[in-house]
Amino acid sequence: MRARAEPAGAGSARSAARVAGFRTRLHVATMAVISATALLVLYVAERRLAVNAEQALELEFRGALAGLHNSDEVRQTVMAARCRALARRPRIHAALEDNALDLLYPSAQDELADLMAADSSRPVLLQVQFCRFLGPRGSVIRPGPAERVGALGPAEEAGLSLPALPQRQEIGYLERRGGGVSEIILTPIASADTGEVIAALVLGFEPVQLVLPLGAGIRSGIWLGRKLHLMPPGHGADGALEKDISTAVSGPDPPAEASFRAPVGGAEHVIFYKPLNPGSVFPPAYEVCAYPLAELAARQRRLRWEVLGATAAVLLAAFAAGEILSLRFSTPVERLAVESERSARFSADASHQLKTPVTVLRAGLEELLSREHFTPEECAQISALIHQTYRLSSLIEDLLLLARMDAGRLKIERTPVELRHLIDACRDDFSALPDPALLKIEVDLRGRLEVFGEKRYLAMILHNLLENARKYNRPGGRILISGAEDDRFVFVRIGNTGPGILPGAQRDLFERFRRGRVDEEVPGYGLGLNLARELARIHGGDLRLIQSGEDWTEFELKLERTGVGAPSDAPRA
Repeated sequence: MRARAEPAGAGSARSAARVAGFRTRLHVATMAVISATALLVLYVAERRLAVNAEQALELEFRGALAGLHNSDEVRQTVMAARCRALARRPRIHAALEDNALDLLYPSAQDELADLMAADSSRPVLLQVQFCRFLGPRGSVIRPGPAERVGALGPAEEAGLSLPALPQRQEIGYLERRGGGVSEIILTPIASADTGEVIAALVLGFEPVQLVLPLGAGIRSGIWLGRKLHLMPPGHGADGALEKDISTAVSGPDPPAEASFRAPVGGAEHVIFYKPLNPGSVFPPAYEVCAYPLAELAARQRRLRWEVLGATAAVLLAAFAAGEILSLRFSTPVERLAVESERSARFSADASHQLKTPVTVLRAGLEELLSREHFTPEECAQISALIHQTYRLSSLIEDLLLLARMDAGRLKIERTPVELRHLIDACRDDFSALPDPALLKIEVDLRGRLEVFGEKRYLAMILHNLLENARKYNRPGGRILISGAEDDRFVFVRIGNTGPGILPGAQRDLFERFRRGRVDEEVPGYGLGLNLARELARIHGGDLRLIQSGEDWTEFELKLERTGVGAPSDAPRA
């Protein structure tokens, strides 16, 4: 050990530096915990708000879709009832059954006059665009040029033709020349005599359009004939979108209702599609609605900026709170550090001051013992006093060493040390002492057992362990010293027979001034194990109690072997 002289204020300066470092670490830790918690909470809140915004937008959109579907169902119900009523008209039956086809369309024109006339008071959805009849073979019975039942081109009339007449009312959709789509209701007409279907009435209407108060860019349309017809007509459809929809609805079992995300016009959209006429004799048609996510992205950006602002405010509050907490919590630590520094310095000063009078006392006692006029009893008493001075000197040395370790002023110079030699030296020292208990020492050392450390302190650790094994042994008992090593550590175990350590005392065994067994016949002050463990830890190792039973107590010393890392001369506080 090399002791270094220090100025009087060096310890206080070191203590203040340690307290400042603790305060900084506490502040950083407090900031980290508060910031991490705040960021986590704000992140979860931001994600939750974003999800809520998306759900609100989707809910609003689906609400509008539900209104559209309800309107279409009401219109279809009304018009289907009107078609069935028209198909039962005697004039229509007479024209078909008597083959008076020249009277067919004029009769229908008269019956549908209120639905086919342009009337601003009637909803557009209840106005008929065209009226056609299908013959027994499913082909269109063309009206005459004078009939005003809605104009259709040859291709459009061909789209109404069917291979055979259906037995029930059908819903279909017809692609128009101008790019639009008409919704059609087909109603079969049965013969009054035979009950067989002899014709069919087909009425065309304008499809229901999706009107949403959600901003520009939201469009609806009808996918028909592998083509997307957007409403109102005139808006061109994205070819890639048509391909995506065609892929989605193709297959043997297309979904009844689904949605997917796709770019439309360079912007992300949610595409919703639903079959309009499942199971119909007409070609399948799908309702397609696309609403952009631009408004959702805008809402999320606003939320993100709000969250960032809240995060900044929370971090500033966390910084202030961390500063206040670190100052408040570090005050007791600073006070404790100052008191600890004073206590350590007092112990060191007191130990230094006690060494001189103890040395003078021993010298005086030894001089008295050298005189010849004392009786044998008096000489024995003086010898006992001299022995007590040696014990007192040992205690003072231990207290001085502990004080230096507590103050962080203990320096060690690490060199390779073979524990075998130290164990042999300790055994030699013990063999020179009187042994009334007739103890047997057994040694089982394997490997080189070479460690990095300071020889003096390592010898002190082993001496304390062996001294305890000797003091707390039984007559005729034994001491076992075993050693082994692995890739990183050297392990030395010292066990002895004798009464074990009480279970309640094992927990505090390494505390200062604590003893495993309180026995007036066994000398000691309860410092040896604490000192040995602190020295082991300064060397990068440890000391622990392995077991303590009815007749066996064993300690294990662990030290870092040579060749593992680099030796360190750093002091330990």
